[in-house]
Amino acid sequence: MSSKSSRPYEKRRRAESEQETRRRITEATVELHRTVGPARTTVSAIAQRAGVQRATVYRHFPQDADLFAACSAHWVAAHPYPAPDGWGAIADPKRRTRIALGELYAYYRTAAPMLANVRRDAQLLPALAEAASGAQRYFAAVEEILAAGWAGGSRRRRAALALALDFGTWQTLSRRLSDADAAGVMTRMVACAGR
Repeated sequence: MSSKSSRPYEKRRRAESEQETRRRITEATVELHRTVGPARTTVSAIAQRAGVQRATVYRHFPQDADLFAACSAHWVAAHPYPAPDGWGAIADPKRRTRIALGELYAYYRTAAPMLANVRRDAQLLPALAEAASGAQRYFAAVEEILAAGWAGGSRRRRAALALALDFGTWQTLSRRLSDADAAGVMTRMVACAGR
């Protein structure tokens, strides 16, 4: 085999190795964000968990924003939010809201450690807040779907929906109620907000 014909193979192997290293760094960071939080995650801890040198972490992710974006994409791919597509087909707004909140609260329960850490640390790390902006778009779309069909009280109802969708609201309710009961309570609140 000539050296010319082996070059594409070597380049492909090098690229695969780089992708694997990037994946390990991303997964190590995601796990640290879940367990200790983004603000408490150090590059040294990431490197140790990923089995690489600190310089390798910086080479793959020169800015915090790069690392947060990769982690956010990785997390969302592995833990997608509930799909709101079917909710809009439910004609009764009260039933639609109860079903949507039930699914969302079940998601919160499975993702609580990561969501709590990101929520806490986003106030401290602007690059993290930027990486989490996709969640804001998701919740704006969900609010639109849930607001449709309710009669009257638009401003108050929107405020009630925003409160019902908030992870912090779920955290408070989950200390005393099942997810289904919490969804029921918040649905009744949303229904009353238009009066």
